[in-house]
Amino acid sequence: MSSSTIAEVDMTANTSAPTIRATVVQASSVFYDTPATLDKAERLITEAAGLGSQLVVFPEAFIGGYPLGLNFTDRTLKGKESFRRYHASAIDVPGPEVDRLAALAGKYKIYLVMGVIERDGYTLYCTVLFFDSQGCYLGKHRKLMPTALERLVWGFGDGSTIPVYETSFGKLGSVICWENRMPLLRTAMYAKGIEIYCAPTADPTATWQSSVTHIALEGGCFVLSAIQFCRRKDYPPPPEYIFSGTDEDLTPDSVVFAGGSVIISPLGTVLAGPNHEGEGLISADLDLGEIARAKFNFDVVGHYSRPDVLSLNVKDHQTSPVTFASTKATAEDFHKS
Repeated sequence: MSSSTIAEVDMTANTSAPTIRATVVQASSVFYDTPATLDKAERLITEAAGLGSQLVVFPEAFIGGYPLGLNFTDRTLKGKESFRRYHASAIDVPGPEVDRLAALAGKYKIYLVMGVIERDGYTLYCTVLFFDSQGCYLGKHRKLMPTALERLVWGFGDGSTIPVYETSFGKLGSVICWENRMPLLRTAMYAKGIEIYCAPTADPTATWQSSVTHIALEGGCFVLSAIQFCRRKDYPPPPEYIFSGTDEDLTPDSVVFAGGSVIISPLGTVLAGPNHEGEGLISADLDLGEIARAKFNFDVVGHYSRPDVLSLNVKDHQTSPVTFASTKATAEDFHKS
């Protein structure tokens, strides 16, 4: 056998790209009932693991719920009570719910990406939590920019929680809902090398699939978009919970979030979904070699960048409204001055 033949065989043997199975969950929360929502999450994780999934992604605000229909401008006692109940449904990070999710990830040997409403004191954040297949909590991403009336009930994240995690199958991160329309945030994620780009949302809107397809092509990454599918009956009945101005037009089976979960390859191919029919799991085998094939043509922060013309400065430190500095100077400090 000639040396050239040996080289050819070796190259073929060493360059095959791995494939992983990923699942996005399309389902609704059990609103105002976090223990029941966690039980539902466990059932769905068990089902996804039974499909051989190595990565499972849940929608935005799955634990804690998306407060569709709540009147955030209501500052009466009724509105304040609605916020109290919503605050009570949120979870602390870290906390017992986080521990339970970590244990599930470890039990089923999956990477888990979970949308939650995070409670930090009396401020709520729309947050994504990350867990590895060993059952370890990795960290979180807080939504930087809540959309529209979300701003009246959710706090704003900062640059300290826009992580990308190295996994056994590539670099994993998440951008939530309409954050995905923020080109500078996307660029920051691309610069961190994101390869498995999770885009959970609650309401897809008519143009959502176009947006996530563009992101897959722009970033040369897989995009996994998990979206809630909710009917009116998934929320508490009236008069306990009323969808402002529309509730009289709704039946218990009326669809209020229409799903559309989808998995898209770095070349813009729809690998699974969209599902607009109901709750369910959407799975696909991701050929990780597609990332390099896509980057050959267009690497947005690589050979297609122009740092001599365009640059981005990301403030990735934590911000705080209050800092403390001691006003007491010791005698030694005085003499040093």
